[in-house]
This record gives sequence, C-alpha cells and structure tokens, in this order.
Amino acid sequence: MKFELYADVALKCDVPEHRLRRGDIVKLVDRHMAPDGTEGYSIEVFNALGDTIAVTSVPVSAIEVLRQDEVLCARTL
Repeated sequence: MKFELYADVALKCDVPEHRLRRGDIVKLVDRHMAPDGTEGYSIEVFNALGDTIAVTSVPVSAIEVLRQDEVLCARTL
C-alpha cells in the first residue's frame, strides 16, 4: 500500500531501539525501496510538544492508516 508523504500513521509493531510502541503516531517523511525490493518509509516521531525525538526507517508492513474510531493518548518514554 502506498501512503502519502507527510501523512500521520500508526505503528503496527514496536520499534524497541527507539522506545516506540505499537499504536504510536509517526509522520512519513520519505519513501524508499530496500535492496530486496520491499517498500519502506522513513518516519519522524514527535513528543507531545512537537519536538523530534526519533527518525528511523520501517517497512511498509510496520505502519497503518489512522482510523476514525481511534483516540490519541499520551504516554511517557
């Protein structure tokens, strides 16, 4: 599935090296292909005040669109 760049999406899995959890909201900042041909995205993660706290890459299988029936919440890193 292709996502719009700069869209907000949710993680479908944990990214422990950045202390990110399934359900965290991230922003897509670049699209790229891995050497094996799988699609991936560079993501930027912000804290509640809008400061960047992480930039990393994930496969397209690790993200999903936000849904109307979801509610945002805050958690401590």
